[in-house]
Amino acid sequence: MTSILIVEDEERISTFVEKGLAAAGYTPTVVASGLDAVDYLMTGTFDLVLLDVGLPGIDGFEVLKRVRASGSTVPIIMLTARSSVEDTVAGLDGGANDYLPKPFKFDELVARVRLRLRESGQQTTVEQVLQHGDLSLNLRTRRITVGEVSTDLSAREFGLAEQFLRHPDQVLSREQLLSRVWGFDFDPGSNVVDVYVRYLRGKIGADRIETVRGMGYRLV
Repeated sequence: MTSILIVEDEERISTFVEKGLAAAGYTPTVVASGLDAVDYLMTGTFDLVLLDVGLPGIDGFEVLKRVRASGSTVPIIMLTARSSVEDTVAGLDGGANDYLPKPFKFDELVARVRLRLRESGQQTTVEQVLQHGDLSLNLRTRRITVGEVSTDLSAREFGLAEQFLRHPDQVLSREQLLSRVWGFDFDPGSNVVDVYVRYLRGKIGADRIETVRGMGYRLV
């Protein structure tokens, strides 16, 4: 299993990311301070790090500096509420592999995780395609195939399709889909899930995604 260290002291965000990565098939570990992050990275083995800039004790830049000074080449994606060019340049110059500003969407985060894992040779070809019956989703090209017919998906359609294919025959609530595909800043009163499920049904067949009244949707 691919192990990911999440370094984030805002519980709402760390919980959102931890649950989403676990659902996506990764093994997440959460720490809430810079010093704990350094300890974990010096003593443990992780395939990738999601590193927040604003941390108690020492900040993300100092964590990055110490980890790289130790000789570690683990891929690091920095997360920050700051959007200045200076912070982005400082992170990348300090040895970060990527930089993602908050608020971010979960599907974008996972796409960046996969990209950095591929670059480091950690992601296997098995993780590139999700399949259920004659339905398959290519995680690299973001195309879905029904039988022998392939179709391009929008970003949100892809996010929904990925969730359904990772959890076939399981009921996924609207709230779960909103959180995992639209991000931690989603509006729980929105009907956007229903709209995009309709779009996805139009591309893969209406009978493949079942509405479970009062609960959500299920890939059958």
